[in-house]
Amino acid sequence: MKCIFVSDLHGNKKRYSNLFKIVKDKSPEAVFIGGDILPNAYSKNIERFVEKTIFENIKKIKNKTNTTFFLILGNDDPRTFEKMFLNADRKDILQYVHNKTVKFQDFFVSGYSFVPPTPFQLKDWEKYDVSRFVDVGAISPEEGIRTFDVHDDTKRYSTISEDLEKLVKKSSPKKTIYLFHSPPYNTYLDLADLEGKKVDHAPIDIHVGSIAIERFIKKYKPLLTLHGHVHESTRLSGKWMQKVGKTFCFSAAHDGPELALVRFDTNLLHEARRKLIK
Repeated sequence: MKCIFVSDLHGNKKRYSNLFKIVKDKSPEAVFIGGDILPNAYSKNIERFVEKTIFENIKKIKNKTNTTFFLILGNDDPRTFEKMFLNADRKDILQYVHNKTVKFQDFFVSGYSFVPPTPFQLKDWEKYDVSRFVDVGAISPEEGIRTFDVHDDTKRYSTISEDLEKLVKKSSPKKTIYLFHSPPYNTYLDLADLEGKKVDHAPIDIHVGSIAIERFIKKYKPLLTLHGHVHESTRLSGKWMQKVGKTFCFSAAHDGPELALVRFDTNLLHEARRKLIK
């Protein structure tokens, strides 16, 4: 199955334009969009952006090809707009797969948007990772701001680890493509530009990915995991792909102005390629 993967487009119309041009030209069987897809939360007319820049272009492509789009939101995307994507899923415009598993050809696709606590204020898509520990410099999910009502117990006690143990039961991991926003902890894919930085004299961890996702991959050995979130990881590590055991892990995050686009064939994952499109 020939596929395209992108992430962290952050409402950049040029990146979306390049993505849809390539999709029209290559007609992949699947396109995976890995979160942080909307303009800045303070931008005006986000609903119009979603309808015109995302949905209309996907509908035009689907009218001419058999390409299926799989999408999740990320920690920069206000959850108040999730209802638009749930509605688009119901209309068969795309497959919105956060905390959901769908059958696709010979595979399954599962999505998950939450990331461990960050220093940022928006907490719609943040949870404790494996415990109520918060890294130096990060803000607890119980603080910050939200655009979506969540019960206090959920903020206080729910974890990414618990969610993944439920998600894994929905399909065979060895036949599943997992679309995560967060990368796994302590890998090439979660390396942040924090070397030597401290808060109140305490050093900040340069690895900002999810321990729960790292453990999940090592325990269940999925076919493929797709990640974003840490824009500078490839620049710092020189790597956008990593094997954790037998699992291939790809990142499409990028801190330059270009669109970072990963193309892969599920039968030839070792031949996957990442290209920057100006």
